[in-house]
Amino acid sequence: RLNIPTIFCSGGPMLAGRLGDGRRTCLSHMFEAVGAYHAGTLDEAGVREYEENACPSCGSCSGMYTANSMNCLTEAIGMALPGNGTIPAPLSARRRLAKQAGMQIMELIRRDIRPRDIVTQEMLELAVRVGLSVGGSTNMTLHMPAIAHEAKLHMSLEEIGRLSAETPYLAKIKPSGSHTMLDLDQAGGVGAVMRELDGLINLDQMTVNGKTHRQNVERVVEHNPEVIRPVSDAYSDHGSITVLKGNLAPDGAVIKQSAVAAAMRRHSGPARCFECEEDAVKAIYGGVVQHGEVLVIRNEGPQGGPGMREMLTATAALVGMGFSESVALVTDGRFSGATRGPCIGHVSPETSRRGPIAIVQDGDRIDIDIDA
Repeated sequence: RLNIPTIFCSGGPMLAGRLGDGRRTCLSHMFEAVGAYHAGTLDEAGVREYEENACPSCGSCSGMYTANSMNCLTEAIGMALPGNGTIPAPLSARRRLAKQAGMQIMELIRRDIRPRDIVTQEMLELAVRVGLSVGGSTNMTLHMPAIAHEAKLHMSLEEIGRLSAETPYLAKIKPSGSHTMLDLDQAGGVGAVMRELDGLINLDQMTVNGKTHRQNVERVVEHNPEVIRPVSDAYSDHGSITVLKGNLAPDGAVIKQSAVAAAMRRHSGPARCFECEEDAVKAIYGGVVQHGEVLVIRNEGPQGGPGMREMLTATAALVGMGFSESVALVTDGRFSGATRGPCIGHVSPETSRRGPIAIVQDGDRIDIDIDA
């Protein structure tokens, strides 16, 4: 908005947790463990083990949740130094990155390089494609249009849907897969992802270190096709986010389709309606929810919430209670980047704007078809 010389340096992701049996764990598992406890499939000692191991170091969560998604996009959009998106918080490399950022901002001032010189329409689209190729959070569909608005560019929900349909899905990072941000960093990070996407994106664009993305990615030597697949062996030819429309969401809704089990890509079931997240969580933990249902959570949108807070408790409770492959969730609110399963958010118009979601009643049949 101010267009003064700027550089970003984030804190970086935390290391992955590890349970006593060797399994790796993360923050979303902690929330899901609470659901498993309520379902009777995990005892108090098991919950405590997650509690003491899920977050083993400083930093943002160890998966591709919202903070790390946006840190990767900040690097991809050219406003942070290479490595900003993925270098773990506890590593000395993160401290070096911070020092280099402090030195580089002086160079940006000297050369009078400003954000709008870097964040062009083409760079904005490059960043969105990177986010879609690594399973980025659904919250990028809020943040990227906001950035575009401030930069006097354009990026709509429909445009993100179009870019996703044209972008291969290359890296399955938690919650969509088993890899962590540390795995992604050791595989070359955002630079390695952009190198794989070359041809779909224009790497000959300037970044805050005074070099182009192409010059930066040429310095990436790490390579691990198990973590970052080549385009020829992509998990899918469609990016991680799908924009859905229908008579329940005429202005659109979003889902992280990469984190949905194959069995739930199409689902039809009776609605069970709740007027806020807390009521839904009580019902999930209380054994009220039945397999096959579609939970509808209303009044959680940007106006009606107010503020569109994230709903990780409800979505993780469904997974922990064993409903991730039998119960869908539809809401005018938004999710944590850690959310996985058939959870559709951002339904628009929202309840307080008299969107169709406001008149759904218990028992109404809701049909979901991600692929169509």
